[in-house]
Amino acid sequence: MKKTATTAACALAATTAAAPACGFSFVPAPTSATGGVIGQPSSTISRPTTSLQMGLFDGVKEAFSAPALEKSQIDAERETPIDRWMGWSVKTEDEQQAAAVDAANFVDSMNEANYVTVSLSKPMGIVFEENDEKYGGIFVLSLSDGSAQQEGTIRPGDELVAVGNKKVAGLAFDDALGAIIDSDGETTKLVLFRGSAKDLYGPTGASQEWLDEFVAKA
Repeated sequence: MKKTATTAACALAATTAAAPACGFSFVPAPTSATGGVIGQPSSTISRPTTSLQMGLFDGVKEAFSAPALEKSQIDAERETPIDRWMGWSVKTEDEQQAAAVDAANFVDSMNEANYVTVSLSKPMGIVFEENDEKYGGIFVLSLSDGSAQQEGTIRPGDELVAVGNKKVAGLAFDDALGAIIDSDGETTKLVLFRGSAKDLYGPTGASQEWLDEFVAKA
């Protein structure tokens, strides 16, 4: 098909946005000052930037600290320093809180400053109670009228360690109290530990050799 002069003029008008030709005109879309087309979204995409704000090992820790792993527990025999660093513990949350309380209240039973020695006449006015079976020994439950209350040194909770030069720590109730009953002097010397039964008899308690040496010189 041959192009006529009129067809060529229409084609030229479409490409040059000239005055109307062939019954229509081409109107370019207005643009904004920045070059974008008005009324249409900008073609510029805002991309967020990130910066590395943690060390290598902190990143590893964060990656493995998912909620499902935060409360993970492992066998005590397999716990390592890295497990504690990551927050993985062989103990439950309640056990960890109890351990923290024990640590705060710990009394060293191999420190002589945590013992008291008194010489009392009878009646002493001391009410003793037996410790849990796993510990043995007896402790001061309360004080009533007697020489102990007047003297003012002994407190409820003190653990009886020795009567005179006889060590009674860890003995059954009757045997420990019997040592006081059998004493026949004008006064009776008592050695007491100012701490809990766990501090005295537990894993961190004083060794029997240390107690023997201490009682001998108390």
